[in-house]
Amino acid sequence: MIEYITNFFYAYLSTIGFAVLFNAPVSTFIKSGFAGGLGWVIYVFSNGIFESVLVSAFIASLVIAIIGEFFAIVDKNPITVYIIPGIIPLVPGFGLYYTMLSLVERNFGMAANYGTEVLLISIAISGALVIVLSLNSYRRQIQKKRREMRNK
Repeated sequence: MIEYITNFFYAYLSTIGFAVLFNAPVSTFIKSGFAGGLGWVIYVFSNGIFESVLVSAFIASLVIAIIGEFFAIVDKNPITVYIIPGIIPLVPGFGLYYTMLSLVERNFGMAANYGTEVLLISIAISGALVIVLSLNSYRRQIQKKRREMRNK
């Protein structure tokens, strides 16, 4: 349990750090940090269950996108101020580093392995974001049609 709390804390701080770096509004720091921290804890937890980095990154990205969408609706801010800093803990920087290191060391087999993993994790993250954002767009279209029907 303490492992999840420390993971949340460090992911929370790193997310807020990137929110500052990306010049997000100050009022969004706490919620962005919460989205990133919770997403990272879900990533660690689901990685222990599924033992798959891809599935864990997908699930955590879904949660971050849903939380970001909720905060954006409640606070009337753009969703990007919550999602972009929130996914930072999930970005596979270690894989990119090891891919480049393997290329420099001329170990092309390992470079291909690391590079493929990085690409698949990136696709999982972006796929989860696309799903949630598409569902929200569809929800908005339905709400707009309902409003138009009521006003007639």
